Amino acid sequence: MAAADYYEVLDPRFARLFNGNAQVDKLFTGCRWAEGPAWFAAGRYVVWSDIPNNRMLRYDETDGSVSVFRQPSGNSNGNTVDRQGRLVTCEHSGRRVSRTEHDGSVTTLAAKWKGKPLNSPNDVVVRSDGSIWFTDPTYGIDTDYEGDKAESEIGACHVYRIDPDSGEIEAVITDMVRPNGLAFSVDESLLYVVDTGRTHGAQNPAHMRVFNVGKHGKKVSGGKVFADCTAGLFDGFRLDADGRIWTSAADGIHCYDPDGTLIGKVKVPEVTANCVFGGAKLNCLYIAGTTSLYSVRLMVNGAKTY
Repeated sequence: MAAADYYEVLDPRFARLFNGNAQVDKLFTGCRWAEGPAWFAAGRYVVWSDIPNNRMLRYDETDGSVSVFRQPSGNSNGNTVDRQGRLVTCEHSGRRVSRTEHDGSVTTLAAKWKGKPLNSPNDVVVRSDGSIWFTDPTYGIDTDYEGDKAESEIGACHVYRIDPDSGEIEAVITDMVRPNGLAFSVDESLLYVVDTGRTHGAQNPAHMRVFNVGKHGKKVSGGKVFADCTAGLFDGFRLDADGRIWTSAADGIHCYDPDGTLIGKVKVPEVTANCVFGGAKLNCLYIAGTTSLYSVRLMVNGAKTY
């Protein structure tokens, strides 16, 4: 197959980011809605969620094998790895953010805000200061498909920060309809957050916003629209070492220059939900696409977050 079958160049800046001989590989299929891949460098494996099947799966890069990592998983969605190499997970039916310790035990990091249960934590990132930032839309309580149907007791969908010292949970962004994927810029001066409010009304957003992070990394300001999705909805995303954003969309992974220009796409034959850079050199992009886990080798390296 030709490079055009896997890549779409919309701006000359994208042409040097991929090798035309590198195809998009399907590594596993059999999920109902694949989400939240997280790369574990020490073990050379990827853990990701299969939300409706209430399980987490593990792909071993060393031999290509796939196994069940955890089931039930609390209908896990987004995952990340903290600076100590521990898995941090957003759970829909668990309605919490949890951390898997080195001994395998699971610790609840956040389950309530102002005494009320969270909606259904969706995606999560860990800042270099140890603070944990996560989004809390209602997708896991809207129906029984991705969790347990329930009413939102908070009555809104926010972005939260967990303080690394006190464990206090603070709402840092409160003006989004359905906050979803999020990630910091390479220097952590910016926070990008997706709003997938379009799922709850045609008048609602289908875009990504960018916020300025305060001097002490506890507050954000601004929040202008960085990009509108041109195919379906953005969901989860990650940055490469040069600050470009690689984000999921309906037709694959869209690549945005830091200036907000959509410069190209990695074509995937399913709606994609999330991605993560992995491999020994962080130049392999692992992609969660509806029923399957995909990968593609790129000519760029992912931003280090550990």
